[in-house]
Amino acid sequence: MQTHEPDDMVQEKRFRTLFLSDIHLGTRGCRADMLLDFLREYDAERIYLVGDIFDGWRLKRGWYWPQAHNDVVQKLLRKARKGAEIIYVPGNHDEIMRHYLGTHFGGIEVRDRDIHETADGKKLLIIHGDQFDMVVVNARWLAHVGDAAYTVALAVNFWFNWLRRLWGGQYWSLSKWAKLRVKQAVNFIGAYESILVAEAAKSGVDGVVCGHIHHAALTEMNGIRYVNTGDWVESCTAITEDFDGTLRLVDWSATVRERSRPKLQTALPAPAEKAKPQKTAA
Repeated sequence: MQTHEPDDMVQEKRFRTLFLSDIHLGTRGCRADMLLDFLREYDAERIYLVGDIFDGWRLKRGWYWPQAHNDVVQKLLRKARKGAEIIYVPGNHDEIMRHYLGTHFGGIEVRDRDIHETADGKKLLIIHGDQFDMVVVNARWLAHVGDAAYTVALAVNFWFNWLRRLWGGQYWSLSKWAKLRVKQAVNFIGAYESILVAEAAKSGVDGVVCGHIHHAALTEMNGIRYVNTGDWVESCTAITEDFDGTLRLVDWSATVRERSRPKLQTALPAPAEKAKPQKTAA
């Protein structure tokens, strides 16, 4: 059972902006425990929630909302009460929030898209990205079938990691590993990135921050900055902006693995020394 330190005992890291997406609260695959640890340590003046924060598709099929998921919502609301500007840009799984554009919920404002200006004057288009996924736009039934298959893959991933933990291993995403080795998936990711970069150029901005495909990235294409926040199901990643405008990709899973390694090494028994052969008198 994972324990958490009280918020006032955690040394917070302050940033100008924090970008999160694809949390999928309401699903068994959501790593709410990891996100809570991250939110205890990371804070910002402005926080963007870049879509699929909760999963309305899954919640329609069956209610699943453990305490940790509620804790994530309460943590975000607490940050808003303490002065953080939080902007919620809905995605396809939480598309019901698109009916409430321009409204505020506990200090969180809902917008269809936004333009964020970094500290060094770069303008970034903030959008979930499902609008440019042709499967979602033109074949919603196929998207739902794919979502069901993805749920099965995550269930396999859960039991795989349960076995890894029995042997002292850390969380590792089997579904993420498989996705990056399937040619069609790699091609889709490349096409998606190109479309989003083209949309940013069309909008006259310097870059785009999106989510949707659960593949974190921080790169430049054709002079346009492409930023994908990743997710909190497979990779547990986020994007931060420093007070000088520098953008960074935070891989929280890797951070947790590194922090756990010394503890794991301490817990493991030291290898037994081989007994030296005794000399016998001739």
